Amino acid sequence: MIDLGQLNPQQLQAVKTINGPLMVLAGAGTGKTRVITYRIAHMISEGIAPSNILAVTFTNKAAKEMQERVCSVVVHGGAKSKPLICTFHSFCVRILRLYIHKLGYKPNFVIYDESDQIGVIKKILSAYQTKGQRPDPAKILSLISKIKNYGSEYISMLGDQADLCKSLLEKYQSVLRSCNAVDFDDLIGLVIDLFKNNEDVLNECQDKYRYIMVDEYQDTNKLQFKLLNYLAARHKNICVVGDDDQSIYAWRGAQISNIKDFEHAFTNVKIIKLEQNYRSTNTILEAANHLIRNNTSRYLKRLWSQKGSGEKILIAVYDDENSEAEAIARRIEYDRLVNKIPWSKQAVLFRTNAQSRAIEMALRKSGIRYKLVGGYCFFNRREIKDIIAYLKVLVNPDDDVSLLRIANVPPRGISESSIRLLLQKSHENHCSVFQVMCQSHLLNLLTERTRSKISEFVSSIENLRQTITSSESLSLSKCIHDYLVRSGYLDDLTKSEKDPELASSRVNNVLNLVNEIDNVSCASNKPLEKLEIFLDELSLDFDREDEMDNDTNNVTLITMHSCKGLEFPVVNIVGMEEGLLPHAHSLSDGTIEEERRLFYVAITRAMELLRISYCRSRKKANTTLPSHPSRFLKELPSSHLEYDDPQTNPATPEVVELFFEQIRKSIGQS
Repeated sequence: MIDLGQLNPQQLQAVKTINGPLMVLAGAGTGKTRVITYRIAHMISEGIAPSNILAVTFTNKAAKEMQERVCSVVVHGGAKSKPLICTFHSFCVRILRLYIHKLGYKPNFVIYDESDQIGVIKKILSAYQTKGQRPDPAKILSLISKIKNYGSEYISMLGDQADLCKSLLEKYQSVLRSCNAVDFDDLIGLVIDLFKNNEDVLNECQDKYRYIMVDEYQDTNKLQFKLLNYLAARHKNICVVGDDDQSIYAWRGAQISNIKDFEHAFTNVKIIKLEQNYRSTNTILEAANHLIRNNTSRYLKRLWSQKGSGEKILIAVYDDENSEAEAIARRIEYDRLVNKIPWSKQAVLFRTNAQSRAIEMALRKSGIRYKLVGGYCFFNRREIKDIIAYLKVLVNPDDDVSLLRIANVPPRGISESSIRLLLQKSHENHCSVFQVMCQSHLLNLLTERTRSKISEFVSSIENLRQTITSSESLSLSKCIHDYLVRSGYLDDLTKSEKDPELASSRVNNVLNLVNEIDNVSCASNKPLEKLEIFLDELSLDFDREDEMDNDTNNVTLITMHSCKGLEFPVVNIVGMEEGLLPHAHSLSDGTIEEERRLFYVAITRAMELLRISYCRSRKKANTTLPSHPSRFLKELPSSHLEYDDPQTNPATPEVVELFFEQIRKSIGQS
């Protein structure tokens, strides 16, 4: 039996409600992950087969954590199999690997990331003879993504540009099909097409996944909403967990209306509210409650806690962003030295990435270690993208974007002009660039030396594919490592860097990635299928960032959009000014309520101490302009606030620094 004794009454009600549509409105810090974990475990203890349970979330990190928590409870309960817990995109890849042939694709399709997509757009634009400035590929890609997600509804908003955008979309999709590739938007859209046009596939999926759970439901978009409706249409056993007060991603397609529409899509929906917060003091929660009640068309909730009142929220005002940053650095150090709060328990939250510069400078000056969340991603490094391109070509040689990236990496005598000619021939013959490379009669316009180099490249790829395919006993990582040595890639990587330390780091990055291939779990013994799974995992793991040492004592610097799901004993919210929060754009595009929700999310990250600051002036484009406090500050309860203004505070920076120096000496620190 599963021990449900540690759940509060509302959590217990949500866990025990198994059949029919259920919406759990889980306020910040109210234990929604615990509810999902125990609900799955309870279903299994009631005799529901784990294979009939599907739980979807938005990030691989969240899915992994949930898997671990469910497994720890389920194993204790004696279940032999596991439920499927994954992201929307991972689930769709799983379905497409089985059925995409019904849509005319091959099962070994590759998934294009943003840089691959930009490469496709550039390939399309290369066929146009345009005068003047070329269109921005990133903007075209953004339009294509919106058309895919919003359909005719968005096209009708494009006016005179509608026909051009539709034409570009058709060409874009044509290139992807010729490369047997899909992008992230396609993953969900293609599964919907499968369900719409193949009743047998839909019936099979509905029969398998009879109980569906959705985490962070407020972040779902139009396509995800439609996908869930297809899956749950027959059995209607769907539980969505979310919070309309924490919907902050409309700019990337999330539709808060999906929460209201859930009651229309399914009849007799049961709604359970989780309001007991396990994270914050009541002072912090009351501030959040007062703020968010100014939003309209929301489900009424009032967060409360058993942690007591706690300290008042500090509202501080400074002359400019530099004095603000210096004061925050002093407060962080004061908490570390006097209140014994380590750096790792403290965070600085801001609306835009640009605000981090002054904070970083002040922390560096004070010798305070920090980590900036959302820094340069491991998978955006040049050498990593090169290796992933090589692997994609091994799985699918017709992947033009990946092939063109590595055709002359390391340099092998295939010039840019030669690549343009190969692209032209692929357009003319309606085939992939690799197929052009394999047909000597299509290369007659190239020099004999270039043809020879292309032939060597093609042979090296085909030989490596053959070696991998026919040598199931060999380590995949060793095969690929040996190829990188023979091809001269690793040697070129070392020589192309002037800094020996950086060169060594790049080589180590490559070797670490290649070695990970052997750790992939794959039911099949076929190496190329194992490689497919490895690439799927990499492509879908788009929320992954550079790994940080969990034991490192760093202050966390993070944007408000990135902080959802996190918590810190001490939180500093900076730049609470009109134009920053709410952002200037929100006043014209009607997203002021989402900005308020963003502030609500930031407030509810704090567990014990919350400090909010704004400046009288701020530098913008090398010009110092006056700033005004955010309107949201007026919506906080004055009884829960205390104010600090250095202009009326005798504790000047010099006095504070002298105080710190005395503390350091007394505790033996330099």
